[in-house]
Amino acid sequence: MLTVAAPSMIQSVDWVAIAPPLVPAALALVVLVADLFLPPRHKPLLGWLSVAGLVAALALLLPLVDSPRSTFCLPGSAHVPTSCSYVADHFALAFQLLVLGGALVVALLSIVSVEEDRLPTGEFWFLLLAATCGAALLPACRDLASLVVALEVASLPAFALVALRRDGRGGEAALKFFLSSVTATAVTLLGVSFVYAATGSLYLDRIAAALPGVPGQLQPLTAVGTVLTLVGFAFKTAAVPFHFWVPDTYAGAPVPVAGYLSVVGKAAGLSGLAAIAVLGFHSYGRDWGLALAVLAALTMTVGNVGALRQRGDAPHSAVRLLAWSSVAQAGYLLAPIAAAGWGASAAAIGATVAFALVYGVVNLGAFAVVTSAGSRLDDYRGLFSRRPAAALAMAFFLLNLAGLPPGVIGLFGKVVVFRAVVDSGMGWLAVIMAVNVVIALYYYLVWTAKLFQAAPEAVAVRRPVPVALVGALALAAALGVVLSVDPQLVLQLASGSLFG
Repeated sequence: MLTVAAPSMIQSVDWVAIAPPLVPAALALVVLVADLFLPPRHKPLLGWLSVAGLVAALALLLPLVDSPRSTFCLPGSAHVPTSCSYVADHFALAFQLLVLGGALVVALLSIVSVEEDRLPTGEFWFLLLAATCGAALLPACRDLASLVVALEVASLPAFALVALRRDGRGGEAALKFFLSSVTATAVTLLGVSFVYAATGSLYLDRIAAALPGVPGQLQPLTAVGTVLTLVGFAFKTAAVPFHFWVPDTYAGAPVPVAGYLSVVGKAAGLSGLAAIAVLGFHSYGRDWGLALAVLAALTMTVGNVGALRQRGDAPHSAVRLLAWSSVAQAGYLLAPIAAAGWGASAAAIGATVAFALVYGVVNLGAFAVVTSAGSRLDDYRGLFSRRPAAALAMAFFLLNLAGLPPGVIGLFGKVVVFRAVVDSGMGWLAVIMAVNVVIALYYYLVWTAKLFQAAPEAVAVRRPVPVALVGALALAAALGVVLSVDPQLVLQLASGSLFG
């Protein structure tokens, strides 16, 4: 009697492929243990150790650039392809670059913030590194179970980071963030269960292959599951109507944590949303493409209207304006994904990656200036006369966010997004985007004008800027200038897609 051996489920792990998210995870444990034994005067070293670890994680992306790899694979057969849970392709590497680079800038800002806000040192760095691990893991996940787990690993430490602030606002902000996120996660899990029931798989490539053949009686279940699955990731991108937690959470969190949520957290949710929609639910592209297009239009409009309402003398008005601005920018980030459902998916996803990279650099730069200059808009009146370098950097970042010269890279990012939307045939969305760009010009230019106005008579004593803060600001500004001089670098970084 001839017997056929079953394929072994024991497989080797590609440690090189998983090294970028693994380093922050391992370092988080090291920091947590070291915090128990270090004397208080040496605990600031934990911050610099975290910075060094994030630099190492970024360096570990280099071996993967020319040779995308995958691991944790399920063997296939003659009719079923081999499916992998973790794929370090160009799409994943671009978002991991944004996540780890953004976390590095946030870590430099946090070295100052941890001391000034008297945050618990060990707990802060552990939570930041743990959240970064989940955010870096998520772009490479290619099955629904791994995606949801990575999303929660990125989210749960973020709740605690917001709550670490001890002035009372942190707890309220974290509670709003937590309750809304938990609700979105529950809805997502319900959607995942519906999709699994209809297709019999959690792997995105197998779901895509099974969806066209789903029996008629299961198609309503599949459609509902598709929508519900995307809800949690839309929440992470701060898309309307899942945006209501953003202003209060950003204002209640330490400023570097708000910067982290606006860039790193958003990048994680965006990458998951793009992977699920384009790889898993591509056969429903016309449906979710139209839904995301409407969502993008609402998001950029509501975000801009919210930003227009910010008054200069209100507490934390600068942070709140950046919070509403991040909501509006989420609309531009969603637009190319919506276009992917209607047209050339590879080009549209490349546009999403390109704009995400541009947005990440300039938005973190703006938060770096806010960390040093103040959280109210009126704090920036006459900043050029007190801190010329910080004022010029802030003007550069704001003009990039507005898409105006000399912010070449900001203008370039907007053009890439517009081209993707127009090529997909959604001209109506391009018109709404153009109107919102004009609306956003007002509040960006008003803030820019404040920088060069006459300084108020009573000005606080100028304090020396810490080295870590200077480093974060210089890094963001240098990247913005380099990309403005050679914007094609962004397209080169974003050239790989989910299909390449």
